[in-house]
Amino acid sequence: MIPLLSSFPLFPVEASQQARQVDTLYIALVIIATFFTAIIFISLAFFAVRYRKGSKASRVLLHPENLKLEITWTAIPLVISAGIFLWSAKLYFDEHVPPANSIEIYVVAKQWMWKIEHPQGNREINELHIPVGIPVKLIMTSQDVIHSFYVPAFRVKQDVLPDRYTTEWFLPTKIGEYHLFCAEYCGTGHASMRGTVYVMDPSDYQQWLAGKTHEVPMATTGEELFQHFACNTCHQENDMGRGPSLYGIYGSTVHLNDGSTVIADQSYIRNSIDDPGGQVVAGYRPIMPTFKQQVSPDQVDQLIEYIKSLRPPEKVAKGMKQ
Repeated sequence: MIPLLSSFPLFPVEASQQARQVDTLYIALVIIATFFTAIIFISLAFFAVRYRKGSKASRVLLHPENLKLEITWTAIPLVISAGIFLWSAKLYFDEHVPPANSIEIYVVAKQWMWKIEHPQGNREINELHIPVGIPVKLIMTSQDVIHSFYVPAFRVKQDVLPDRYTTEWFLPTKIGEYHLFCAEYCGTGHASMRGTVYVMDPSDYQQWLAGKTHEVPMATTGEELFQHFACNTCHQENDMGRGPSLYGIYGSTVHLNDGSTVIADQSYIRNSIDDPGGQVVAGYRPIMPTFKQQVSPDQVDQLIEYIKSLRPPEKVAKGMKQ
């Protein structure tokens, strides 16, 4: 970052790949706005003095029409505005499409705390430990009202909504501790809903994950929940149950009874648990009851991780032969 800006309190440290990109765009907008503001006020002052009352300056209109001038002052702002739009749009899409190799971490917002769980089973409250130099994708939902996950040093912010998933990703570039805030008013304790993001060396991060030996991986907990709620009696591996097999379903295209298709991602699985009659798989009847009041948001995340771990039967068989 520019030295002047790094010492200015309104600009927090740049600690992610997105931070530099956002700051560059912001500084460009400030420079452009300052340039045209200066032209307007300098011109205003010049004409106010030159054509003040009593001035002998000629007020005769010499060129009532100037097509070249009109095209110029229309084309230049148009090109600048289009450039800003394309630049901003690219940055927007880059910030909303996480890399395929991102680490996935689940976040559940609740008045007034952040509950975070890593796939390895490590759980945190108002803290997030992540490795430097590796993209991190947050899969977030709210247990009550709308919240917003905001890390100023990363220049990223995303609303966290009840009954649905939103995602946010960033690539941390600097080891350190950074503030985490809720940027959406969520009730009387909103101001206290804050935490700390710890960016660590990858080896230290792995040690931190391994250091909590009592933690159970999310997929393992999800498997226990799968059996506890008797999901395995209907969703069998051989597709002979009353419901479709879930082996290899994650990330695949699912054909529905109404003729439409949907990608089996986190949102689809969550919707199937909360409202199973909303998206019925082709060839099956809508007989599954809702588990919305029986499964917490944390447990839904654990079930999703278990379903993600279920490999297609043919791949399982090949792996056994090898």
